[in-house]
Amino acid sequence: MLEGEHEALTRKAIDKALEGDVTALRLCLDRIAPARRDAPVSFVLPPIASAEDAVKASSAILAAVAAGEVTPDEGARVMSLLTAHKALVETCDLETRIAALEAK
Repeated sequence: MLEGEHEALTRKAIDKALEGDVTALRLCLDRIAPARRDAPVSFVLPPIASAEDAVKASSAILAAVAAGEVTPDEGARVMSLLTAHKALVETCDLETRIAALEAK
């Protein structure tokens, strides 16, 4: 039923918003500047250059959650990033070790 009506409906919503219709205004503003679903998280993490460093960083994340510096959800998302980074560090380490063995 709505096929081909997108432009007309959008125009109507914009016109209503410009006339002062609060619901239409909110709809338009939500499309122009949607509410941010995520925000930067700031806490101290040690440098991560090895799997051992990743364990230290993991402890720092858990401590930040425990201290209320970040929410458990934020901590979990940062932990996911850390886990992915740890895998890259381990892969790089393995490549370096294999290259050294092959060079012998």
